Amino acid sequence: MTQTQLILMTRWPAAGRCKTRLAETIGHSHAAAIQANLTKHTFMVAKSLAEQNLVDIQLAVSGLGAKAAKRWGNQNGFAKIELQGQGSLGLRMKKQILLAKNHSYMHKKKPLCSVLVIGADIPALSVRDLTCALIELKSHEMVIGPASDGGYWLLGLSNQLLYPFIETWPFCGIPWGSDQVLEMTLHKAEKQGTSVSLLRPQFDIDTLDDLKPWHSDQTPHQSLA
Repeated sequence: MTQTQLILMTRWPAAGRCKTRLAETIGHSHAAAIQANLTKHTFMVAKSLAEQNLVDIQLAVSGLGAKAAKRWGNQNGFAKIELQGQGSLGLRMKKQILLAKNHSYMHKKKPLCSVLVIGADIPALSVRDLTCALIELKSHEMVIGPASDGGYWLLGLSNQLLYPFIETWPFCGIPWGSDQVLEMTLHKAEKQGTSVSLLRPQFDIDTLDDLKPWHSDQTPHQSLA
């Protein structure tokens, strides 16, 4: 069985509990509907890789309690469900990676080969994107998928960075939620001498402006709402 863990960071798509910036302009119900469709698409892509035995999936949920998160995850076909917990995005990602390492040791007695962390906000996410990330991790220590807002939509870590685990960067000292996330992460990687591969840039959906490419007659798209 594969020893690559795909950590899927997602929020329960309920009105008033997700896409708050988007909801300010289109309302909570419409924002939640968009999040639900984005989440459904991300689940489909992730499961496709799992069915090919390329990854194991760890669903990291926010917006629900432990029992409800497990029930929701199971309903969507996932067996391994964790709560994201509190703190910055960096701290929550770090927690999920540590949980993945512990789970691999306890249940498989083998170290992880690599870890991919993604969110559920990328409408154009494809199986090919994640497959490319897995390929790049064979020759690079870190893989990053740049996002249009200055952050990233994917973070991949190879075995070299998982053992021993990088305890501080890129999880601390990053201005999460700003347009400096990618730039700062790359700067820290350069200082550490870490080899990095960049995937194709992607748009995530956080504001009304982010929706424009998906409602343009010139852009092939599926309905998000």
